[in-house]
Amino acid sequence: MARKIGSRYTANQILGRGSAGTVWLGEGPEGPVAIKLLREDLASDQELVGRFVQERTALLGLEHPNVVSVRDLVVDGNDLALVMDLVRGTDLRTRLDRERRLAPEAAVAIAADVAEGLAAAHAAGVVHRDVKPENVLLDMQGPLGPGGSHRALLTDFGIAKLIDSPRRTRATKIIGTPDYLAPEIVEGLPPRAAVDIYALATVLYELLAGFTPFGGGHPGAVLRRHVTETVVPLPGIPEELWQLLVQCLAKAPASRLRASELASRLREQLPALRGMPPLDVDEPDAEPEEPSQTPPAGPPETPVRVRRGAVPLVPGAKPDSNRDTHTSMRVPAPDELAGGARGTARAPRAAGAPRPGSARHRATTRRRRLILAVAAVAVAAAAGTGAWLATSDEAASPQDTKNTAPASP
Repeated sequence: MARKIGSRYTANQILGRGSAGTVWLGEGPEGPVAIKLLREDLASDQELVGRFVQERTALLGLEHPNVVSVRDLVVDGNDLALVMDLVRGTDLRTRLDRERRLAPEAAVAIAADVAEGLAAAHAAGVVHRDVKPENVLLDMQGPLGPGGSHRALLTDFGIAKLIDSPRRTRATKIIGTPDYLAPEIVEGLPPRAAVDIYALATVLYELLAGFTPFGGGHPGAVLRRHVTETVVPLPGIPEELWQLLVQCLAKAPASRLRASELASRLREQLPALRGMPPLDVDEPDAEPEEPSQTPPAGPPETPVRVRRGAVPLVPGAKPDSNRDTHTSMRVPAPDELAGGARGTARAPRAAGAPRPGSARHRATTRRRRLILAVAAVAVAAAAGTGAWLATSDEAASPQDTKNTAPASP
């Protein structure tokens, strides 16, 4: 059912829902638009409405081919809405759900587009703070780019900042999606432009591998890995591209590239990636870190696969259909972060390798144990026989033993 948004816009059809609000296909004075209508509880927060109005100038002034432009901000009664350009296409999460991973050339081209959009935003003093596949739209009506990629546009600028008010989150809360949060956010530091670079590098890793480098399991464990673990190499990609990823996933914000530098370096990689197929790696196994993730009882031959990625931050809740998780959670204390295993994150398995905990893995483990046990018995038996023969010889010919040299070690 159509509804009026302010005096100039009409929302006609729901395009999608997220935890921050609902996106509608709408109509305005200049034609079709996308209208993001924020939740009613957000619209009733006077402090947030004030911040919304304050951000108006910065958001309306952000124009770039790789950014979904905000045309208007509407505050009308219980309605709090962003009116944005309508992109005819889909989001990057939908494509990932369909294809699992992309060919490296297409993945890098998409990441370069997003980096260029971030460069324009950072130059205008705007930090996105929630870069993730759900917030990257693919323009299906424009020309194809390298690797058959569609032009990528970054959307939802300002949403995380608007919701992250001091009263709403206090000093012990963070906002964002756990898989893409930079270590400094986890440690409670203010978000700067470098957090977007870290998140984009995480997205690129996911486009290449089919999973995020530190995701899987309970949100607290994911946050801890961002701070305490280092990323493992992805087999099959050029070393120069891997070094770019490593630099942008550095724990220290100052070590990461600026968005403009990252975009340029990614473009330089494209010729070497032409024609390269998607990587053939398998996802690391999610660790059962809470009772709800314990594999259910079932036939022993049925391996259980736990999907990595975004998880609900409230126990018992289901993630939004588009994984739009603008939800606050507690910042882990220093001792909790220090309690994580320092070192390298769990490595991806080679394709075809048995998954730990699967029936095949258990059978392989049993065979190895049986072989070791048989070998141990054989060694013990041989040692016992040798000792018995030596004792028999000594008893029969004691005079010969004094001329026998000790065996060589």
